[in-house]
Amino acid sequence: MDKLAAKINLSVEGMTCAACTGRVERVLKAQVGVVDAVANLVTRRAEVTVSQAVDPVGLALAVSKAGYAATPLAQAVVHDPGAEQRALWRATALAAVLTLPVFVVEMGGHFIPGFHMVLHGLIAQQSLWLAEFVLVTLVLLGPGRRFFSKGLPALARGGPDMNSLVAVGSGAAWVYSSVVTFWPALIPQASRSVYFEAAAVIVTLILLGRSLEARARGRAGAAIARLVKLAPKTARRLVDGLVQEVEVASLLPGDRVQIRPGERIPADGLVVSGHSTVDESMLTGEPLGQEKLDGARLTGGTVNGTGAMVMQITEVGAATVLARIIAMVEAAQGGKLPVQALVDRITLWFVPMVMAVAALTVLVWLIFGPGLAEALVAGVSVLIIACPCAMGLAVPVSILVGTGRAAELGILFRKGEALQRLESVRLVAFDKTGTLTMGRPVVQAVVGGAGVLEIAAAVEAASEHPLAAAVAAEAARLGLQVALVQGFEAEPGQGARAFLDGVAVSVGSARMFPDLDAGLAEQAAAAQAKGQGVLFVGRDGKAIGMITVADPIKPSAQAAVAALQAAGVRVAMITGDAAATARAVARVLGITEVHAGVLPAGKAAVIAGLGADVGFVGDGINDAPALAAAEVGFAMGTGTDVAIEAGDVVLMTGDPLGVVRALELSRATMRNIRENLLWAFGYNAALIPVAAGVLVPFGGPQLSPMLAAGAMALSSVFVLFNALRLRRFKGARA
Repeated sequence: MDKLAAKINLSVEGMTCAACTGRVERVLKAQVGVVDAVANLVTRRAEVTVSQAVDPVGLALAVSKAGYAATPLAQAVVHDPGAEQRALWRATALAAVLTLPVFVVEMGGHFIPGFHMVLHGLIAQQSLWLAEFVLVTLVLLGPGRRFFSKGLPALARGGPDMNSLVAVGSGAAWVYSSVVTFWPALIPQASRSVYFEAAAVIVTLILLGRSLEARARGRAGAAIARLVKLAPKTARRLVDGLVQEVEVASLLPGDRVQIRPGERIPADGLVVSGHSTVDESMLTGEPLGQEKLDGARLTGGTVNGTGAMVMQITEVGAATVLARIIAMVEAAQGGKLPVQALVDRITLWFVPMVMAVAALTVLVWLIFGPGLAEALVAGVSVLIIACPCAMGLAVPVSILVGTGRAAELGILFRKGEALQRLESVRLVAFDKTGTLTMGRPVVQAVVGGAGVLEIAAAVEAASEHPLAAAVAAEAARLGLQVALVQGFEAEPGQGARAFLDGVAVSVGSARMFPDLDAGLAEQAAAAQAKGQGVLFVGRDGKAIGMITVADPIKPSAQAAVAALQAAGVRVAMITGDAAATARAVARVLGITEVHAGVLPAGKAAVIAGLGADVGFVGDGINDAPALAAAEVGFAMGTGTDVAIEAGDVVLMTGDPLGVVRALELSRATMRNIRENLLWAFGYNAALIPVAAGVLVPFGGPQLSPMLAAGAMALSSVFVLFNALRLRRFKGARA
């Protein structure tokens, strides 16, 4: 990334728990020029906001000195998740093979009566302890070495993490057992027991937990992987009538590419010949193919049907829709929700507090307990049970899965925090044209003398307003010659003016014609009462006629409004259209709150007047201020780039039901996060005292280090697999 960029992204390896992400963030925030930093445990990235020129390499070096392998994202080596999983599973298998004999020797008597008596009759206890020492040492030096190589330096730097807890816990059990084995005179007779099996089982179970985590993390991030795989590697470029198979990366705007049946579109562009249907479900989530004729837009990554086409490339690389989607999803997945602040505050001091609790536990057991061995067991159990892995995973893994699933449904969260804000939205305001309606209005009637349609078509030829397209389409249908105008000037919210053959002409709303003829006004009111739009056409400042236009309501709009209302969300309409037109559409849709005749600059003010927790749905340039002003802005992906950039959520289908799905997904994701946090915090709150032995004086159990390791691994796996349930989310259907 460029040194002058406001955002710098780093790839950070070695983060294993919430304490790690907190330490990475603190190190980055301490650097000169850094305004903010967010580290993500699941995506293994850190996003740094800077206020001045900062060298990304310098930031990466600072993080690396803190014990985490960091590199600027642009220079990072792409890690194969499959290779990481395979390495973890190999380490787990090796640890299990070495641990199993130790576990059987020490714990076999609990499962098979008389086992220890027979075993000790065959092999002397000292010989068994020596064999256990060798096997467990191999476990700690081999598969378990990662915990010591990372955990002990972190502890020495004053920033202990999960690895520190595991290293201290398993290391303490190994050291104590080794002293009992080789220098028994140093330990009181009553406390001469070995806990080699605890040290080995701790490492094995935590490796198993990490292996399951890696597998689940891979499944959680599958949405991005699937999106990346949609881009084809090669394309068939046409050069002087000949076909050349080239790398997609070598394509340039203007190139012509042959698309055969069943092939993926290599980049964004336009159809220049041929016709076919294209499966755009990767963009929209809708399985029905879209017909593509000459001039139709094609999107890279979509799948051609049975027809053959030639396309002209218009966008390549990072400018393509697919690349922008991937960037949006990655940005959302790397974001930090406001709820994460609570987790960060707790985990900042969590690991040091756990180590203090473990030390206090040992001290109390030494004073009031039966001996050193029991004190060691309690202290090690506290260290292991309290690893904050589940806390660190609780929020980001749900964001990862939730935003990934949203992308598969054609819903792009441009900002991760929109997931949380959307849950609290209690009113959704819709723009009308292109949002609740098709946005492709059709001329119904032309009222007035000769030349009304010709004037309108000439003026509107330079306009981007949806009604302009309807006028142009009607003129083309009738075969009219469209003249060129001079001095075209658009007046937002009113219409447009120009000069045609030296005569001032205008097309727009009644606001442009204060002296409107009563008869024309009456006809306009009648058309608007039917939900039709009206364009007045003027010459020399006086209206000479009008064109009525109808914009069909989207098929799913009524269902979307009803679903929102059923979910306890009020629905309003904010539009620049006349009140009669707006109310006619609102009546059909079941919307009772209508704000009509609102100028573009006034939409944001209306949003502000509606109070807090308001969402706004729009698609045009004039909707951008309202999208930015709303608590959550929904931009129709079929709309303008300006609207999409201003929105927090992009609905790729342009389907109003996407608002309902996004709301449902937000609620499902936040519910999932709360379940994860409840489990993670509740688990620690409940089991740390048990591990410390508070139940022992009352006849209760004391948690062994082995069970503590198993419970800790299970906690993280529970959080991950609970989050993966979001992959099955379907949401509202029309």
